[in-house]
Amino acid sequence: MVNGEEQQQSICNALAEFKVGVDNAIFSVDVAENRVLVLLLKRQGEPDLGQWSLPGTLVRRGESLEDAAYRVLSEKISVQNLYLEQLYTFGGPARDPRESPQSFGVRYLSVSYFALVQHEEVQLLAESAETMAWFPCDRVPKLAFDHNEMVKYGYQRLRNKLEYSPVAFEVLPETFTLNEVYQLYTAVLGENFADYSNFRSRILKLGVLCDTGMKLSRGAGRPASLYRFDSEAFAPLKDKPMIFI
Repeated sequence: MVNGEEQQQSICNALAEFKVGVDNAIFSVDVAENRVLVLLLKRQGEPDLGQWSLPGTLVRRGESLEDAAYRVLSEKISVQNLYLEQLYTFGGPARDPRESPQSFGVRYLSVSYFALVQHEEVQLLAESAETMAWFPCDRVPKLAFDHNEMVKYGYQRLRNKLEYSPVAFEVLPETFTLNEVYQLYTAVLGENFADYSNFRSRILKLGVLCDTGMKLSRGAGRPASLYRFDSEAFAPLKDKPMIFI
């Protein structure tokens, strides 16, 4: 018979040692080209030297997961308006080559986040174009670790979020035109999700936009009204689908 002390020791021997990291899927909406991009880094060390991956880091002592995610953002991009949300925890066995029995045998968990910014508003920091670049979401190369899965999962979450949350207004300036909102939705959801007139009618009926009374003139066209997002008016609609069709 196995006594209690031996059983406890057996359980302890079976427990895995973990390191926790965060990986950020940073998406930018390029309305000029009607596309969504994701920021990738070329790895400068092992494992997977030379492969593209998402920006990430191991969590430091005394640092929260969210603080680690924001630290990665601050080291890679400069932007005034952004949206950040925890996405998913990836912890499958052997997701990281360093988990190999021939290596250190330590398990590596990744808590992934997705961020959203406007492409024309964001600046890349520190890195050269050879080690950090934007890739269209439909042309992402084979990435290190399980980062292709993270990109796919994050992009789907982004598309879903636009239907029931004010995520779009997190990355727009304080005042904006309806066309700017429409272009952002079209870039993410595709041109077939709604025509402009139907979109305009639907979003104004929701009552979540305040007309500022100001106009924006661009070229020879008619001046466009500037709106502001009303978070209080949106509160009763939280978590209810907003389908612009």
